[in-house]
Amino acid sequence: MVPLGQTSPASPMYSSTFIFAKKQYDEEFHRLDQAIAAAAKAIPGYLGEEAWENPDTGLISNVYYWESLDSLHALMQHPVHLEAKAGQSKWLDGYQVVISQVLRAYGDASLGHPTDRTVVDEPSVA
Repeated sequence: MVPLGQTSPASPMYSSTFIFAKKQYDEEFHRLDQAIAAAAKAIPGYLGEEAWENPDTGLISNVYYWESLDSLHALMQHPVHLEAKAGQSKWLDGYQVVISQVLRAYGDASLGHPTDRTVVDEPSVA
């Protein structure tokens, strides 16, 4: 049971977080970055994305949200993603990928966040 006022996804939800340190971007990087974003949005099960930059470390984090692991794997196997992965050392100074299942998400729903696709768990009555 989720505490009163919190929510859990209506069905399983997954996130893939790509954390990286950047080198110098070029035209090819920007082309592939836009193509990956477009490919992700075209995959059934894509729920949304967000990006963050840590001003202290310079690390960038791109988070994609998915209805299923199959949807996430579809992006991972997409030709444009594989092309970018093969050339990542030209543009990145290190990276880390974190795949997670979203267990809980809550807020006032005013941000339009991909995890707002939730149901409120009712408190149990003893």
